[in-house]
Amino acid sequence: MIEDFAKLIPASQMNRSGKAFYSGGRAFESQSDLYILGLNPGGSPDKYPHETVSSHTQEVLHSMPENWSAYRDEAWAEGRAAPGTRPMQRRVLYLFERLGLDAGEVPASNLVFPRSSRKATLEGDFQQLVSECWPFHQAIIEKLGVSTVVCLGGDVGRSVCGRLYAHQLVDSFVEDNDRKWTSNLYANASGLMVAALAHPSIAAWTNPKTDPTGLVVDALN
Repeated sequence: MIEDFAKLIPASQMNRSGKAFYSGGRAFESQSDLYILGLNPGGSPDKYPHETVSSHTQEVLHSMPENWSAYRDEAWAEGRAAPGTRPMQRRVLYLFERLGLDAGEVPASNLVFPRSSRKATLEGDFQQLVSECWPFHQAIIEKLGVSTVVCLGGDVGRSVCGRLYAHQLVDSFVEDNDRKWTSNLYANASGLMVAALAHPSIAAWTNPKTDPTGLVVDALN
């Protein structure tokens, strides 16, 4: 089934530095309650000119193990860190551990596929990029029967809630610190949940005072 999803990657983004899949084929072959969405692949495009959306997709389809996760199996920090050990990776893996899920069996992607070090340096109109990528995400949510979309950060959460008409606030988690960042769980009229969580690159999900993952646990129970 992953081949069918790959066909929905917008041609306009294929030759840009980036990636569409953060999980391997097994994660996209059967029903999944959970779908993980980040904002976009991180890092400078200049440092990864040959890892295009197209080339990475071909690797996922033909070379990588079926059970593969960027959060568990990739060596981030330009390869200087051991696979799965960067703070953001460890925090997403912590969520999977809480849910009793194998990281390689959870479908994961990003709202848009081109790489940038931050949203402000992403080339092109962000909303246009989202519109181009949304058919890919919509197909995954519908064909895999996703019941909860976990959004990494507020930008992703707002966009996904708007696309899925998930405007009913179900629950919230407020960090127990001075900054009081809030993560929210929303639902649409069909009962599909969207968990808009404080971004794990900044928020320490493994710290009880800043751990919003209980919203996802509750959504799936």
